[in-house]
Amino acid sequence: MEAPDKVNVLLRDTLDAMARVLIVDDEPEVRQSVRRTVEHMGHHVTEAVDGVDAAKALDGGAFDLVVSDLGMPRADGFAVLRKAHEPNLRTPVVILTASTKVSDCVEAMRSGAFNFLVKPFHPDELRSVIETALARGRPGPKAAAHREAGTDQPQAALVGDSAALRGVVEIVTHVAGTDATVLLLGESGTGKEVVARLLHAFSPRVGNAFVAVNCGAIPDGLVESELFGHAKGAFTGATDARAGKFLEADGGTLFLDEISELPLGLQVKLLRVLQDRIITPVGESKTRQVDTRVVAASNSDLQALVKEGKFRSDLFFRLNVVPITLPALRERAEDVPPLCQHFLASANRRTKRNVTLSEAAMVALQLYDWPGNVRELENLVERLVILNRTDVIGVDDLPRNLRTPATDLAAAVASDAPADGIDLPATLARIEVVLIERAMRAANGNKTRAAELLGLSRTTLFDKLKRAGIEAGE
Repeated sequence: MEAPDKVNVLLRDTLDAMARVLIVDDEPEVRQSVRRTVEHMGHHVTEAVDGVDAAKALDGGAFDLVVSDLGMPRADGFAVLRKAHEPNLRTPVVILTASTKVSDCVEAMRSGAFNFLVKPFHPDELRSVIETALARGRPGPKAAAHREAGTDQPQAALVGDSAALRGVVEIVTHVAGTDATVLLLGESGTGKEVVARLLHAFSPRVGNAFVAVNCGAIPDGLVESELFGHAKGAFTGATDARAGKFLEADGGTLFLDEISELPLGLQVKLLRVLQDRIITPVGESKTRQVDTRVVAASNSDLQALVKEGKFRSDLFFRLNVVPITLPALRERAEDVPPLCQHFLASANRRTKRNVTLSEAAMVALQLYDWPGNVRELENLVERLVILNRTDVIGVDDLPRNLRTPATDLAAAVASDAPADGIDLPATLARIEVVLIERAMRAANGNKTRAAELLGLSRTTLFDKLKRAGIEAGE
């Protein structure tokens, strides 16, 4: 018999591991399906039939996660999102939707949804999304382990309303319902996996598996086995047969991230699979037919790699059926404020804080180049919330690498801006004059050197000095 203290510890650990999940859907069959998955994971479930019912449940008790339908009578999923994000609740929400519009899911993410699933969804995908949402929503070692393992999905990469982002969503809308191979291009942290999941979610394959593989994270000797599977005893350590990722994603979508890292020998075999839709597991002679849609991604210039002989041209053309280039965050600076608010809400929820961002700090963040893109912004916001002691993040709280004379000046102007608006042309002119004066002082009045500091031609600088009425030496 267990000692009483040990029993109490085990019981406490079990209760800590059990999450409280609110399921909101007007369809009893959907609620029952989600309930089975959540309870099988060992969590406690409460049901609500719509947004009104959900609001009462949220007022009546604390929940670790809400799984909510988007379209419901009386009050919809957006009402659930607003309620769950109230300061006294701050509960993560996973949205379920039967909508055929990509824009609906993007709007749900803009409104603060942690993730989304399109009906009918695969049970394994529901389980994965719930695990990740719970880990992110409950601070501690488990959440840290999820971040270390890279299982977080940067859904907020599609938060914003810039023209560049709308262009991506428009292409996804047109191609999602087809079986066309898609090649996602863009810097690391721009949200390529998010787009891959959108392509799967709005395809006829949505009820089947979405399988993601990072080609650069697999040891060279195991790539073929990982993708195509192997027979028992095919090589040392192959104690059991393995299906491989193509078979796991049969009928669904296979996302091949960092495709440029695939060894040249494997590129030939991948090309054959894309052409003939057959695979041969390692150690087997019998081929197997697969019906798997491939979405590939790379943060490298594949055309340049083709010229260098590091990537096969025939594979590039086979993958490049529908290319989608994701914009870097510096190319959509207008999306930085909504992204910051999204990440602030998430970090505040995890840390039980109510930290805000000053207008001056927001301006400074918009002027930064963000080489790490959305992922870098998310990590910075979380760090700033954790370290903040005043509940307001100011310019002085930002890392030194984000601080430049231009950002400091722009932030100062923003902090002095009237509440009823700002005269943008006059403000920009003021910033320009101050920066020119600083450059002239740094160059001891030498126009040629000052122009170099400002990235201008000497003639352009002379014209600006004349218009500003600034006296300067040669």
